[in-house]
Amino acid sequence: MKESDVILAPLFQSDLEQKYRPAIILREMQAPYRDLLICGVSTRLDQCIQGFDEIISPTDTDFTLSGLRSESLIRLSFLVVIPRKLARGVIGNISEERYSRLVQRLVDYLSNTNN
Repeated sequence: MKESDVILAPLFQSDLEQKYRPAIILREMQAPYRDLLICGVSTRLDQCIQGFDEIISPTDTDFTLSGLRSESLIRLSFLVVIPRKLARGVIGNISEERYSRLVQRLVDYLSNTNN
C-alpha cells in the first residue's frame, strides 16, 4: 500500500455503524506504526463541499484505475487515521496529478488561519 492508493477501510457511517468502504491513502504516518491518514470516498455526491472535496467520474482518465464502480466523491472533509493492519487491501489508485491536488488543497486549508 502506498499514498494515492484506493483501499477498503473501516469507516463509521452516519448511523455509527462501521463498514468497509473505499478510501484514499493521503499519507503514511511515521514509523514505527506507519498508520494511514485516509479520506473517505462516497457515492453521495450531494455531500460535496465545493472547492474542497472532489468528484471522480467515469470520464476521468484515472477512473478505471481507481477501482471505483461509479461516480464518487473524494471527501477531504472526512479524514481518519487507521492502523495499517485494518486496511483490507488495494482496489486501485488515483493519478499523481489528482493525488497532488488533493494533498495541496488539504495543506492549504490546514495552513490558513482564517478558516
